[in-house]
Amino acid sequence: MKKTTKQVLALSVLATAALALAQGNAFLTIGSGSTTGVYFPVATGMAKLINDANSGVRANARSTGGSVFNVNALATGELDAALVQNDITYYAYKGTGLPAFEGKANAKLRVMAMLYPEVLHLVALKDSKISSVADLKGKRVVIGDLGSGTEQTAKQVLEAYGVTVEDLGQALRVSPAQGISLMQDKRADALFFTGGLGASVIAQIAQTLPVSLVPVAGNQAASLIKKYPFYVRYNIPGGQYKGVGATVPSVAVQATLVTTTGVSEDTVYKAMKAVFDNETALKAIHPSLASNFTLAKAVKGLPAPLHAGAVKYFKEKGLNVK
Repeated sequence: MKKTTKQVLALSVLATAALALAQGNAFLTIGSGSTTGVYFPVATGMAKLINDANSGVRANARSTGGSVFNVNALATGELDAALVQNDITYYAYKGTGLPAFEGKANAKLRVMAMLYPEVLHLVALKDSKISSVADLKGKRVVIGDLGSGTEQTAKQVLEAYGVTVEDLGQALRVSPAQGISLMQDKRADALFFTGGLGASVIAQIAQTLPVSLVPVAGNQAASLIKKYPFYVRYNIPGGQYKGVGATVPSVAVQATLVTTTGVSEDTVYKAMKAVFDNETALKAIHPSLASNFTLAKAVKGLPAPLHAGAVKYFKEKGLNVK
C-alpha cells in the first residue's frame, strides 16, 4: 500500500526516536507547520544541525497544522519543541486571548529563542476587485488552516477593518497547499498567510496567477497594533513576488522557538549550542533567518519566560538574561 507524506513523516519520527533511545540520546520532536510554509524548512534545518552536532541529542521535524496546534501538542507532550507565533505563545502561556486557551494557562511553556518576523500576506486575484481588506466582504477567502496562527491573524486583521468572518462570502479553513489549489482553480478570491518573507505558498500563487498583495496600513493598522501589541508594521518590498512591483505595507508578528519545562536543561542547552553556535549554517536554512536573526534579537520581546537551558546558553554568550 502506498504511504502518504504524513505517514512517511510519522514513520521517520518514530525511527529517529527509536535510534535515539537505543543510543542513549535525548530526543526532540520539533513541530513546524505546513510543508509549503516557512516553519517546515526552518524546523527541518534546525533538526539537521542538532543531529550533525552529535552532542547526545537527536531531533526530527514534524509537519503540523501550525501555531495553535503546536502549543496544544506541547501541553500534551506530543511535541517537545515547536515554532509558534509570539502572540499565540503569549495567549497559551497566560490562558487568554483565544477560546482554545481561556482558563487553560500553560505555565510550563518556555521560549528558546525569538527567530524572525512573520509577515501577514493577503494575496488576491487581480480580477477579484479586492484592493482593501474591507473589499473581502462577500468574497471567498482562505483564512488559514483550523488551529493555525494565520487563522487568528486573519480574524484580527478583518476586525481592524470592521469585517467579521461571517461577512465573507465563504471562509475557507484549509492548509496552505489546499489554498494554493483553490486560488489556482479560481475557487477562492483571496488568501491570508502569515509567514516569513518569501514564503513558497505566496511565491507559487504569484508564479502561476496574476495577483496583487492587499495592504494593511493607515488607521486600521494603527488600531490593530494598539489592541494587539505583538504586531509591528512591516513593508513587503517590491519585487519580492512575481508581478508585485511596488512596496506593500503590512504587519508582522514574530516566529518563536518554544519548548516546555518538561524538557531538561541539558537537552535544551545542547540543542541551543547545536543550532545557534554556527550562525552561518543557521542563516543558510532560510532567507528569513539570514536577514533578521541575531542573538541579541533572540531574547527581545519574549512572550513567555526563557527555558533554563536557553538562559544558560545566552549567558555564556554574554547576554543579560534570566
